[in-house]
Amino acid sequence: MRLATVKKNGAEVAAVVTKAGVVPVETVNQRFNQHWSTSLFEIIQTNQLDEMKHWYQNGGKQQLERIESDAIPADQVEYGPLYRHPRKIWGIGLNYVEHAADLHEKAPNTEPASFMKPDTAIIGPGDTIEIPFQSDRTTAESELGIIIGKACKNVSEEEAQSVIAGFTTIIDMTAEDILAQNPRYLTRSKSFDTFFSFGPHLVTPDEVDEVLDLNVSTVINGRIHRKNVVSNMTFRPWYLVSFHSKVMKLLPGDIISTGTPGAVVIRDGDVVECHIDGFEKLVNPVTDLKVK
Repeated sequence: MRLATVKKNGAEVAAVVTKAGVVPVETVNQRFNQHWSTSLFEIIQTNQLDEMKHWYQNGGKQQLERIESDAIPADQVEYGPLYRHPRKIWGIGLNYVEHAADLHEKAPNTEPASFMKPDTAIIGPGDTIEIPFQSDRTTAESELGIIIGKACKNVSEEEAQSVIAGFTTIIDMTAEDILAQNPRYLTRSKSFDTFFSFGPHLVTPDEVDEVLDLNVSTVINGRIHRKNVVSNMTFRPWYLVSFHSKVMKLLPGDIISTGTPGAVVIRDGDVVECHIDGFEKLVNPVTDLKVK
């Protein structure tokens, strides 16, 4: 199953993705006598996602196909970020060896180089990435996102698969020139407004045959800048979930952005995209606030 948050009548509401477009959860409730939240974040937080998946896999998908006229056509959908206020966003730095080489740095090989980001950095598909006044070299980085589905602490790698809600596409930004001044400036370099785009779809694990086989690409102005496969990560997804659950309790809706195959410098007027095999692409235009 694939879920999204879409803009409808001035609000951001949860929707189920179908071949015909998206069907708001409110419509699903009305047509099929369900009572699910119309907020994707609340659906994840209250364990309604498991109920929805069970319904979808046991006839719900076919029911949705019979009400195609209620779907918002794909070319008319205006997506928002999946949600705006996760409790935690974990980012993973230099998780592909090739990316570390780009930055002339040694890739961490004992523990993940993780950092956290604020929810004020969040934007959604189609929203504008703003290069801040303080930076002359900002980069964008496509990443596979893991969304936690259940509260968990000290989980093993084997248990990690059972606590996730799904995956999504992410574009993470860094003010590299600020970071280059001092590694202690990492949080600031990562935390400007508009520096974290995610969505448009939450893809549940049953939709992904093998996460390690997914290719992740950073795309700039229609050209692939860098591409790599998840299996080439130094620290793979289930390890990242387990590792961070041993640092602090993970909560439903928490996000782990698993690292990029390559960061690309962005400039005013650029369009940057995250492509992942089988996922709807994530696209954001770029504006430099210093350009009048």
